[in-house]
Amino acid sequence: MNINEKKTSTNSFQHKPMSEINVTPLVDVMLVLLIIFMITAPLLTTGITVDLPSTESKSLPGQDEPITITMTSNGELFIGENPIKKETLLVTLNAITGIEKESRIFVKADEKLSYGEVMKIMSLITHSGYTKVALLTKQVKEK
Repeated sequence: MNINEKKTSTNSFQHKPMSEINVTPLVDVMLVLLIIFMITAPLLTTGITVDLPSTESKSLPGQDEPITITMTSNGELFIGENPIKKETLLVTLNAITGIEKESRIFVKADEKLSYGEVMKIMSLITHSGYTKVALLTKQVKEK
């Protein structure tokens, strides 16, 4: 056997591709992503805190992101987290939705507000042409 033949045969063994996948870095990345999602998920429901009335009904399914109008116990109005006045509510809604009157609008009113005050806002919205207006409530915990 020739010395050159041995040299080429050992070189071919050194450059053989690895056939196994190292899953340790993959698991590390997946755990980091899981932790990030667990931390950020509760932050997605930020906004103005109000005490919602309780109900036993189920939530409605929907594809698009709804517009949330919040009414605090002292009568302040918010769209998202932006304070607005009752007089500019429709102008602001029209600016957000454009000509799309099929947008979902959720009214989130504090339970201490009178029924009449909440219905005035909902009536104002529906009379301006919006058809998908709903009142948000808390679900009753089953015992």
